[in-house]
Order: sequence, then structure tokens, then C-alpha cells
Amino acid sequence: MTVDNTQPEGENPIGDIQVEFLGTQKSSNTASRRDLGFTGQLGGKWYAVYGDVLWCDSGVTDPEDDNEGFHGMVRNAVSALTDDPLVVEDLHLNDDEPVPHQKQFMPFNEEWGETNTFGFGGTGIVEVDPDTATGALYYLVNDDEHYKGAGVAKVELIDDVPHITDRYGENGIWWNGDEIPKYGDVATYRDVNSEYIYILGNPPNPITDFPDKLYIYMARVPAKDAFDLDKYEYWWGRQEGWKSEVLTTFNCETAVMWGVGQGQIVYNNYFQTYFYVHLDLSYPHLDESGETLTIGFTNNNWIRVIKVTFT
Repeated sequence: MTVDNTQPEGENPIGDIQVEFLGTQKSSNTASRRDLGFTGQLGGKWYAVYGDVLWCDSGVTDPEDDNEGFHGMVRNAVSALTDDPLVVEDLHLNDDEPVPHQKQFMPFNEEWGETNTFGFGGTGIVEVDPDTATGALYYLVNDDEHYKGAGVAKVELIDDVPHITDRYGENGIWWNGDEIPKYGDVATYRDVNSEYIYILGNPPNPITDFPDKLYIYMARVPAKDAFDLDKYEYWWGRQEGWKSEVLTTFNCETAVMWGVGQGQIVYNNYFQTYFYVHLDLSYPHLDESGETLTIGFTNNNWIRVIKVTFT
């Protein structure tokens, strides 16, 4: 008998909600349009890691005033969040004048054969050591739609700005995308109720049939051991639980979800339960009571922001 562990159980605690559209997110110090974006905490501050960032034309200070055409881009970037979800402060700026543009947060490594055409599907920063403000960033290396594999990078604060200071594994890859789920490319979560980081990923590349290609798989590691591959555990389904052996069986029994896009896991204090926010960005720090949740989503490279009220 096959057990489908991707199906929900119990009751959904969320009832009637109110949704308010807040507006479009923009930068306070440069201008661009961007893709996706995942929030995370490091050193007591909150940051967003974005995917493709499309620069605005030279001198443009508001993306809505941008000129048509391609003006340059980077494959990922990091920005500091503010108390206003519609305003971020872009970090790692270049010397363009009169308006600078963002540099790439995770630089490509030419020694590994990477070029500026490579994508790095990073999810949010997760803190691994609050005493030293050290974090981890999980990412997916994309070589022209060949998802080579997933890896982890060390993030450290230098002059109060997050920097990538190391990447682990052979050519920066720990989980070969042709053989192993691409852990961390769907979601990354530093559990506020335990010592663990949870990472969710899509199945290996050869799995292309429906619905198998939509299953999501999970691994975990104590936060303090995030840079030690041997300390990771892999979810083999409710029947077998966590194992140190890398998952080799890919089906609805070993998966945890199916058919969801990239997103974020949030623990909600109001409901005392975990949410999966599949719109991409969430800002749980803006209301720690959990009575509201501010959410951002990508609308054709524009970050739109809404506020959901549960009470």
C-alpha cells in the first residue's frame, strides 16, 4: 500500500482573512527591477536575497521611469530590509554614476567554469552562529537550464554588510542535481523552536514525469553544523523518518509536499503553527504576534507587497 505523505492532514486553522495591498517595493539608494526574494536574519538585522536583478538605465532613480531595453543585470543580490516593507537599502553597489547599481551577491567562480551566464538560485540567509553573526546561504547552480546541483555558502558580516566568504563542496556543489534532490532551492528555514535548519528541494533532474517532478524533498542539520555535510539528515518519509543516508527513493512517500513554488517557512505565534508562504517573501519580524503577516510576491520583476490580517 502506497502512503501519500504529501497530502494534508488535520484542519487548516486559517479562517477568514483581510488582505490589504500596500504597494510596490523599491530601493532607497538605487533603481532596479528584480525577481523573487527571500528574507532572513543575520546579526540582529533582516535582509532579502533576490534572484535576477535588472538594472535600470543610467541615471534613473525610479524603476517606473525606466527606459525600454536591457541595461545590465546580476543573477542575485542582497538588500537590507527596513521597517517599511516597501523600502529596502541595496547593498554591494558599484561605481556607476550618477546612480550606482548592485553587484552580484554570490560571485561566479571562473576556476570552476562558472561565468556571468550562470544562475545561482539562492534562498534566504539563515543564521548559524548568532555570537559571530555567521550565516549560511543555500543555492542552486544553473548552467543554461542544467541544474548542476545545490550547495551552501558561508555568509559573514564585513563592515556590517553580508558577504559570501566561502562555498563548500567540489566546484561549490554538495548535492549533485543529476542524482540528488536540489536541497535548499525551494525553501530554507532556521527553526525558531529547535536547533535545526530545514532545507527543501526539487527532485533530481532526470525525474521529469508528472506528478513525480513536482514532489518536494527535505533535509535538516543542526545550525551549528551547517558547513559539515556529514551532519545532515534526510527525510525518508513518515514510515522511516530521518536518516543520515542521502535519499535515493523519490516518490510521494518520501516527499513532504508537491506542486509548490519557491517560498518561505514561517512559524506563526498567533496560530502556534508553521506556514509555508509560497508567494516568495515574508516579513514575520514586522508583527511578531502573528496576527498579521506582510508578504511580498514577484509580478513580472516587480515586487508587490500585501498585508494579511488573520484576526
